[in-house]
Amino acid sequence: MAIDVHQHVWTRAFVDALRARTSPPYLDGWTLILDGEPPYEVDPADHEHRDTTGLELALVSLSSPLGIESLPPEECWPLLDAYHDGALALGAPFGVWAATCHSEPDPERLAADLGRGCAGLQIPATAVPDDRLLDVLTERDLPLFVHPGPASPAPGTPPWWPAVVSYVQQMHAAWHYFHAVVRPRHPRLRVCFALLAGLAPLHSERLIARGGTGRGLVDPDVFVETSSYGPRAIDAIVRELGIDVVVNGSDAPYATAPDPGLGTAADHAIRAVNPRRLLARRESRT
Repeated sequence: MAIDVHQHVWTRAFVDALRARTSPPYLDGWTLILDGEPPYEVDPADHEHRDTTGLELALVSLSSPLGIESLPPEECWPLLDAYHDGALALGAPFGVWAATCHSEPDPERLAADLGRGCAGLQIPATAVPDDRLLDVLTERDLPLFVHPGPASPAPGTPPWWPAVVSYVQQMHAAWHYFHAVVRPRHPRLRVCFALLAGLAPLHSERLIARGGTGRGLVDPDVFVETSSYGPRAIDAIVRELGIDVVVNGSDAPYATAPDPGLGTAADHAIRAVNPRRLLARRESRT
């Protein structure tokens, strides 16, 4: 049985909360309205009747590109509460990444949401992680999940631009910020970066050439998940970081989990062994 650390499900509670709003982000029927982006027609079938065959766990993630976590608290929390309520009610095999307000961080509220059974905390790659929130995770020995955040397409660019350019740039910045700034302050924090951290690990040679450090040193508590990439990218990441920090993620319903193409043992590591190590508390590993 496999684990998928990255899925999206818009539950009825979350949809209703988006429809109750009159300013972005909001839903007009099934039309999503965001700041700086054209209206997007959401397919309700994408969030219904999810096939979870072969999965022991599928972790539901907030859609951080909506920009919810950066809203003022009085706007942010009703949406986050609806997200948590709906996602936590899905039942097996679904689990939930908690989400929290970054415009006015509230560690106690995060602790309460984690206490409801969330697997860890997701933050947008565009957010500067608040040390108080990360302390809550460290105290509970729960992981952080870094997901792309809001991205407006540049004028004249095709529809794929945010996902292929903006999200990748965000993940590059988040990867390097974590290693340079966050890791020294939170040495025990486990973290997973979506979409193979935008392939940022492959730029280690350029990092060294420009005065950075760390090439050849793999942090066993820094993971990357595979969504939107395939065998060539996964193989390159494994050559740089090793197999033990690569975990399975699909980004369903927007993509499917890739076949790593590295053989049975590697497939088992990526889909089962490594995700369990990302999610398991340290005392349960001994």
